[in-house]
Amino acid sequence: MNPVDISLPIPISWEEYPAKRLFSDKCVKDHPDETPLASSQLFGVIPQELFEKTLDKQVMVATKGFENFKLVEKDDFVISLRSFQGGIEYSKYRGIISPAYTVLSKSSKVFSGFFIYYLKSDEFLQRINAVITGIREGKTIKYENFALLRLPLPPLETQKQIAGFLDKETSRIDALISRKQRQIELLQEKRQAIITQSVTKGLNPDVKMKDSGVEWIGEIPEHWGVDKIRHLTLVKRGASPRPIDDPKYFDEEGKYSWVRIADVTASSKYLETTTQRLSKLGSSLSVKLVPGKLFLSIAGSVGKPILTKIDCCIHDGFVYFPYFKENNEFLYYIFRSSELFSGLGKMGTQLNLNTDTVGDIKIPLPPRNEQEQIVKSLISKIGTIDSIGQKIDTSINLLKEYRSSLITHAVSGQIDITQYGVST
Repeated sequence: MNPVDISLPIPISWEEYPAKRLFSDKCVKDHPDETPLASSQLFGVIPQELFEKTLDKQVMVATKGFENFKLVEKDDFVISLRSFQGGIEYSKYRGIISPAYTVLSKSSKVFSGFFIYYLKSDEFLQRINAVITGIREGKTIKYENFALLRLPLPPLETQKQIAGFLDKETSRIDALISRKQRQIELLQEKRQAIITQSVTKGLNPDVKMKDSGVEWIGEIPEHWGVDKIRHLTLVKRGASPRPIDDPKYFDEEGKYSWVRIADVTASSKYLETTTQRLSKLGSSLSVKLVPGKLFLSIAGSVGKPILTKIDCCIHDGFVYFPYFKENNEFLYYIFRSSELFSGLGKMGTQLNLNTDTVGDIKIPLPPRNEQEQIVKSLISKIGTIDSIGQKIDTSINLLKEYRSSLITHAVSGQIDITQYGVST
């Protein structure tokens, strides 16, 4: 097969080569004692042990059959799963990797630093996607796909200079992004502290306090009460029509939206939309909620509360509170408190919630008028914090876009790096 001929706007001093002349497909096996490696778009190719430590969780890996794994040398590249989405990964380590991956050995014309950037650039991703049709998520790119491409090749010294320029500039951008991400983390901590302080201590700093007798609550205003949720309302689970994938239970014109875990995960405080609607039959076999009601996820996004703004139906991965007579938004903020689930396990898969555990949670209970004042105060304070966070998040996205654009322009020769004090 002939290399794909896609014209590149590259400097006249640069060349183009078929990828197969710059990177060869290396398949060396029978090194079972070498260090197992993992490949990811976030970390590149690194030892499996380091990968797990960085993620702070154990990942399912092979425990035998290492003799079939492929040898990776330092300075090799790896075509891994979903490389068509995030580019080709570089290895600074020697080890072995799953035979599902393609190991690339570079030629002497290639300076790794340049191609570390190029093989993850938007320019390259567009080109690799141009030679792939019908690829499914989870399927890797074959070497034959990669070999079809014509890749830009600056003079070796220029490759080094561009890599040095990008190392410096991306480090500067990454440092800015890191600082802004830390600002968001601090805002989230402040947000949580304001919620917990408000729902457990109220708004009057001078009020006389008493011990609530509940560890996560601590002291509360003397005139407040404490009670278990089960004493304030029944805690009931949603319900699902079965089998849930039967088309007769769905209707795009149906009155009730069907709430999935993904819909809750994608929402913040309010549920305003879902991707599916139930038929009249489907909704009759589920639990209907009207706007203004509160429900809590006990599967997937465990412990996440949400308030409805639409007519909807919930399945048994959620619990709701049909007879709660207090302020629903106040209860929402109680569930958003950072300390509420202490003693019930960590948030996520280790947190085990059901109607009994939720019903047994003790909550502070101010008079109804104070609940409304606290909710009003929190809406204002949280709104200000969220607005600041959104502006910072927007600036982070702009920096990421600039970083990506800078790399693409540099590796395709569209930037005169002499303007940045780099001699060519």
